[in-house]
Amino acid sequence: MRTNTPILFVTTLSSFLTAFMGSAINIAMPAIGLELEMNAVELGWVSNAYLLAAAVFLLPFGRISDIYGRKVFFISGILVFVLASIISALAFSPPILLFARVLNGAGGALIYSTAIALLTSSYPREERGRVLGINVASVYLGLSLGPIVSGFLILYFGWRSIFVFTALLSIIIVPIALKKLKTEFKKANREKFDLKGSLIYGLSLALIVYSFPTLPASGSILLLILGIIGFTAFIYYEGKIDNPLIAIGKFRKNHLFIFSNIAAFINYSATFALVFLLSLYLQQVLKLPPHMAGMILMAQPVTMTIFSPIAGKLSDRIEPSLVASMGMFVTVVGLFAFTTLDKTDGVWFIVAILIILGMGFALFSSPNTNAVMSSVKQAEYGVASSVLGTMRLTGQTISMGISMLVFALMMKESGKSIDNTDELLSAIKTSFLVFALLSVAGVFFSLKRGKMRP
Repeated sequence: MRTNTPILFVTTLSSFLTAFMGSAINIAMPAIGLELEMNAVELGWVSNAYLLAAAVFLLPFGRISDIYGRKVFFISGILVFVLASIISALAFSPPILLFARVLNGAGGALIYSTAIALLTSSYPREERGRVLGINVASVYLGLSLGPIVSGFLILYFGWRSIFVFTALLSIIIVPIALKKLKTEFKKANREKFDLKGSLIYGLSLALIVYSFPTLPASGSILLLILGIIGFTAFIYYEGKIDNPLIAIGKFRKNHLFIFSNIAAFINYSATFALVFLLSLYLQQVLKLPPHMAGMILMAQPVTMTIFSPIAGKLSDRIEPSLVASMGMFVTVVGLFAFTTLDKTDGVWFIVAILIILGMGFALFSSPNTNAVMSSVKQAEYGVASSVLGTMRLTGQTISMGISMLVFALMMKESGKSIDNTDELLSAIKTSFLVFALLSVAGVFFSLKRGKMRP
């Protein structure tokens, strides 16, 4: 029996890498804000620029990889990630840093759009829950190590060292992938790439996300309306052409696919800004040093790392929608608990809630991924993986957008500085309340999807 261990290894390592960068940058926010003189809303864009770029490029890259093969795009993503990390380390102004983060997002999109598709196509249906659980665990391991490693790097070498470390970690993957990554699925009959649809999709998404932090200004409302109109036009256009970016007609009746992706979107919309908010809370409100904040924030991803393989294996035996819905419900409980934060909360209270949230995320993520990838044919793995990744990244972008909107509305123009702890704490608690209510809707859609197995 052939072994797929090399594919599991390189895809798992790349998933670790992108997750590590995502969590590490959040710990660096206060240090970046101090050196580059950026306020709370501007710091939100350091994270959001990456997420927006990744979300814009993910679906088109997934479609291209389905047509031309995934290996070359996977390795290209790693190389772009290295280049972006180097530019970020050398950035001495906000515009250069934001440009590097956009480039970082493009590299991340190349990785996201191919890694899960490569992994799923290499394992039989009855083993997917297990290997996807391992892959999800690697993501959470990256999230676990990101805060603590970056905390110590910032303490001793400054925030730029995070990007240097990530570049070195990234370049190790390239020779391993070139040597070991041999099996990939290619379509026998290459189809045309939908460039027009990709442009409409990317521009519409960018308009929506860009409008969030400055709502309810009239200009922002106009951008939001234009973005929604663009998405409507995209859906109509995709249903009319022969080789669409996403075959909407094929997925329209696939309720398992549709509602699993909606559940993923809501889950990430309600949870991604958690680390960003708690990083500001721990370092600015409780006045903890970055390495201490990193150690506290490890509680959530460590819990996810432990329970994700168990949850993935559980979804091979028990209906994935039930396991995922249970995870979403646990997440609701944790988010509501964080609406009670104040200036005197003990560290152990925060750690306990992070453990609860970690269990909720673990129970949701790998079973939900299993449900999505098992609901489509092999020829559609790239697009399915990219749609799921787009839901994740768009959700993460919206999550940061909601936080930035709350900051903009609740913190006066003169008080947007992260040093204003009273207004900062109020904005953080309000953000958690919005996210908790959003997660309640997520439970509904998670249950609505139906069953993967008869």
